[in-house]
Amino acid sequence: MAELLKVENLSAGYGEAVVLNNISLSLDEGKTLALLGRNGTGKTTLINTLAGATRQHGGSIMLAGKALHKMPPHERAAAGIGWVPQERNIFKSLTVHENLTAVARPGKWTPGGVYTMFPRLAERKTNLGTQLSGGEQQMLAVGRALVLNPRLLLLDEPLEGLAPIIVEELLRAISRITREEGLSAIIVEQHPQAILAISDSAVVLDRGTVVHSGTAEQLRKDPSLLEQHLGVAR
Repeated sequence: MAELLKVENLSAGYGEAVVLNNISLSLDEGKTLALLGRNGTGKTTLINTLAGATRQHGGSIMLAGKALHKMPPHERAAAGIGWVPQERNIFKSLTVHENLTAVARPGKWTPGGVYTMFPRLAERKTNLGTQLSGGEQQMLAVGRALVLNPRLLLLDEPLEGLAPIIVEELLRAISRITREEGLSAIIVEQHPQAILAISDSAVVLDRGTVVHSGTAEQLRKDPSLLEQHLGVAR
């Protein structure tokens, strides 16, 4: 299987502050990576760096052979990055449909496909972003990333603060996007069990460095590894 993303010796942070130190990882086409770690270990900084929202101090980021680290954020989106940040970043003054059509690029994923994936959004397509619940806003944020027709989807804690029924709905959608539709993804999550179940590989960060890299199944089935790196039992 072809390698899609290759990160080598990446150091990055905010201004002069270096948060990530010599991060190296890779992801094949059509695969999902769970990015795990305790609070403050650099997970969000890594996602932000891939999207171009931090200051890079060293290393390289290659996406399908393109030097992503040399591109500003808007060019990274055009190169194939679909980013769903923690803040969601939907246009709250626009309707659901306007949010989707404003950023859509030609390709497999259309606003209609997003409505099929998230029927709640179809019911609210004329509602403004401010009129949506937190879970609906998250669905819209994922939908906005999908209609960019990316090669790599970056999801930063997509389940955070959501009701259990919405968590289940989003997990089903993410599983379909990655497992059935074959879109590559990197998913940051505080609670590992749910994400490991739908991921192929896993990387654990601690203090801005990689402390574990392996299969998601290995980490999910080994309580001692979860306890050691994340402080949680299975």
